[in-house]
Amino acid sequence: MSRVNLDTQHSPSASQPLLEQIHRAFGATPNMFKAVSNSPAALQSMWAAFGALGKGTIGALLGEQIAVAIANRNRCEYCLAAHTVLGQNAGATAAQMGEAQVGRSADARTAAALDFALKVIEQRAQVSEADVAALRAAGFGDEQVVEILAHVALNLFTNYVNVAFDVPVDFPKVALK
Repeated sequence: MSRVNLDTQHSPSASQPLLEQIHRAFGATPNMFKAVSNSPAALQSMWAAFGALGKGTIGALLGEQIAVAIANRNRCEYCLAAHTVLGQNAGATAAQMGEAQVGRSADARTAAALDFALKVIEQRAQVSEADVAALRAAGFGDEQVVEILAHVALNLFTNYVNVAFDVPVDFPKVALK
């Protein structure tokens, strides 16, 4: 049972227009958005971040692979389930998403991004010059390096929302590894 309100009829009126956009985008209103809608400012921030990063240069597939790796590391069943579906919608196979979940990929560029994202999580952003250089060697420029870090930050927020508030998973469940 969620630790915060999930009934959008009781969400502040300032959240309602964004909830309508989210509902249209997903065909339903996922529970995570219902939880965040208790704060119009938080909902606006999160929805804007998803929109901005969705137009970024690293691509939807890599963004979803980063999301499942972070979700697995943070033991966020909600984000793991949601981003596995979104990753498959972006063209990944179930096997690719399973590998990304544990920070692996057969593609060297993807593997470098996943390794970096997980180092940021594990080391609380205390990464080295060599860690950033490894991203550059894999073909990422400064724009993509910063964008990867933005994905990490957004996913930390969503993981923490779902874990802290015990938000019920409303996507097909995926086992943590």
